[in-house]
Amino acid sequence: MTIAADSSLRIYVACLAAYNNGYLHGAWIDADQDAYQIRDQIAAMLARSPVEHSEEYAIHDCEGFEGVSISEYAGIDSVARMAAFIAEHGALGARLLEQFSGDMDQAETALQDCYHGQFASLADYMEELTAESVMIPEALRHYVNWDAMARDAEMGGDLFTIETAHGEVHVFSSR
Repeated sequence: MTIAADSSLRIYVACLAAYNNGYLHGAWIDADQDAYQIRDQIAAMLARSPVEHSEEYAIHDCEGFEGVSISEYAGIDSVARMAAFIAEHGALGARLLEQFSGDMDQAETALQDCYHGQFASLADYMEELTAESVMIPEALRHYVNWDAMARDAEMGGDLFTIETAHGEVHVFSSR
């Protein structure tokens, strides 16, 4: 899953010396690139500042991060890593980062080790899982309450879901 071609992951980086002296000086920078490239573009923006010898900056805005919060003083390595994750996994990557409060390690681990796939609903996942595990006689299949099974699995903490669109639910083990 990838971000649409017309969408970009960008951060607006402002020069703090200029800001504190009443100037709006900054630059929109592509966040989906190596951290050293982002740092080079920040250094170039600071070099063009109306305030000489500017060194400090802050992230004042972002685009394309699908609701993931980027702190004003987030580390550039962290921003680049999150942007790459969202660029690769789209809305699912962004929702995982939200699920784990921006913790990249937890989001990556969940995707690698706990992901069961995409389904129309958690009940559909429970039905498929059950059908793979046990043989339910056709005469009894209509009496199984897949929604209740799904609700129990989620409320019991065994599974969690991330909905990325209507009828698009991604299922994860809680570990």
